[in-house]
Amino acid sequence: MSAPVISLERPAVPKPASVNTRQRTGGLVVENVCKSFDLKGETLPVLDDVSFSVAPGEFVAIVGASGCGKSTLLRLLAGLDTDYEGRLLHDGTPIRGTDLHRGLVFQDHRLFPWLTVEQNVSLSFTNTEVPQAERRERVAAEIDRVGLNGFEHAYPHQLSGGMSQRAAIARALVSRPDVLLLDEPLGALDALTRLRMQQELRRLWQDEGITMVMVTHDIDEAVYLADRIVVMESRPGRIRRIQNVPIAHPRQRGKSDFVAIRDGLHADFVQIEEGLEPVTQVPERVQWDGAEWARRLAL
Repeated sequence: MSAPVISLERPAVPKPASVNTRQRTGGLVVENVCKSFDLKGETLPVLDDVSFSVAPGEFVAIVGASGCGKSTLLRLLAGLDTDYEGRLLHDGTPIRGTDLHRGLVFQDHRLFPWLTVEQNVSLSFTNTEVPQAERRERVAAEIDRVGLNGFEHAYPHQLSGGMSQRAAIARALVSRPDVLLLDEPLGALDALTRLRMQQELRRLWQDEGITMVMVTHDIDEAVYLADRIVVMESRPGRIRRIQNVPIAHPRQRGKSDFVAIRDGLHADFVQIEEGLEPVTQVPERVQWDGAEWARRLAL
């Protein structure tokens, strides 16, 4: 089955006034990307003709069932895997390896247990020529930004799960990347901590004006945070559709436009599990808002 055609043109998304509009770098292009693995002598396709773009300063969430290639795609964008077909561009330059201009945060914080918060964050400067004085200043600034003042000399085992993830985010931000890639960064947290960390991520994104691409299984989380949501299906991983979220921040989960988009995505995933076509066919270049989803789901 051929993959659906996805326009590389991004629909206009309203930005709240608080977003830092000075950011002009961090654009990404994913163009006709295919990826496969060798499994016991056989080729296992993981990604099939995946195409979309991310504008500088945009927040894009990628959702889909386990095994649809979300994390694989994020690894390709990070430059951790260069064995693929198609094109990946960062500000027009092909991605051919890791780069400090692209930060990465995993589901597991991956802090070194024998290092303090301050030392873990400082690791981002390994093999760089940043002067020691500037390193100390930037590390202190990022620790303050994620709200870990007073815990600079604490070890990971002395931190809560949410605090550990904030330290991991500080480590990713201290190198001042154009793009922050997040691979289910809140998946291991309890429900209340996860809600607080969603608010922290939104605040950081608005304050920094940084491009964020986040993989998540949580549809509610995706609608709360993202400008657009890339919906993927499995075997092999393809883009099913791209959902625009034209709701100003801060978003309220109980409002009708939020609920309509969230419920539309939930309905779509029921169709994916049952192997059916999308709930409704979205014409090419059309991105529905919450009101349109509410109208069509009521039909």
